[in-house]
Amino acid sequence: LGIHLLLGSFAERSDDPRRCYNTSVLFGPDGGRLAVYRKIHLFDVDVSPEVRFQESVTVKPGAEAVVAKTELGSVGLTVCFDLRFSGLYRELTRQGAELITIPSAFTATTGRDHWRVLVRARAIETQCYVMAAAQCGTHDEEGLRESYGHSLIVDPWGVVLAELPGGPGVALAEVDLDRVREVRRAIPATDHDRW
Repeated sequence: LGIHLLLGSFAERSDDPRRCYNTSVLFGPDGGRLAVYRKIHLFDVDVSPEVRFQESVTVKPGAEAVVAKTELGSVGLTVCFDLRFSGLYRELTRQGAELITIPSAFTATTGRDHWRVLVRARAIETQCYVMAAAQCGTHDEEGLRESYGHSLIVDPWGVVLAELPGGPGVALAEVDLDRVREVRRAIPATDHDRW
């Protein structure tokens, strides 16, 4: 197809027979694998009687922040709940990320109030484009596991360039890496980061 393709996240076998990795893989236009990221922050929450998850029972955490150098720019990879941990995103920026991907399945409960705010915050603080593909719909037989959807593409200033409603679709936006440099020149936040 001549495109970059991010697959995931999906279950990948680990060295622990009881737990897999939650993995995302970036492929280049020639079909070659450019990067593999294993989700670091696992979704162990007790938001309400209907929204309880303990991902750590079946998933082993990854250990590395991953940035892939591509002809599109430097792409940082994250997965879903990682979105809540700004330190990971600062590390991606230190490694040179200009675009960051976040394939996600935020719950409807948390997504309504947190999804858009967190995605925009990560774009603003990293001064990167953020592409956040979000699963939507109901995913279990009981109808209790509902994902929020609302895929987003946000520019380095925090402007939402594309957003899908709660259902399936395709979000498109133009990415201009000069915009990353322009925003970083205007507000050189990473130059002043003391952590």
